[in-house]
Amino acid sequence: MIRTGIGYDCHRFAAGRRLVLGGVELQSELGLEGHSDADVLTHAIIDALLGAAALGDIGQHFPDTDERYRDADSLQLLRHTVERLGAQGFAIENVDATIMLERPHLSGVREQICASLAEALGLPAGRVNVKATRGEGMGFVGRGEGAAALAVATVTSSG
Repeated sequence: MIRTGIGYDCHRFAAGRRLVLGGVELQSELGLEGHSDADVLTHAIIDALLGAAALGDIGQHFPDTDERYRDADSLQLLRHTVERLGAQGFAIENVDATIMLERPHLSGVREQICASLAEALGLPAGRVNVKATRGEGMGFVGRGEGAAALAVATVTSSG
């Protein structure tokens, strides 16, 4: 059985925070605000995986009301999600994601982000794709107020 899930997340920019995308810390004056490390890209991927397996969403598994997840490393949350899917008999086939932000540009770090995510997912690098786009001056992304990410995950199951 082949199943597909979609994930979306967004966070506003904030001073005094690190900017982490796909587990990679980027040089930036602003980071993303959130309970965990606010890795918007990884959060969208987690939601896509949970959706494909019909296991709810990130807020159910890692609620922002739980202090255990304050400043949590989102790659660790992703690894935990991968384990949860495996325990339910799902195998991850591929992940495709788009990060939306005005700056910084990701052209120099996109491969590193893909490799980081592939390692956490337990997949070969060629089965994880990350694209970046800007808001072209429109909406909260275009005004540089925050970042968003959209992800699609495909999983298989024998049941």
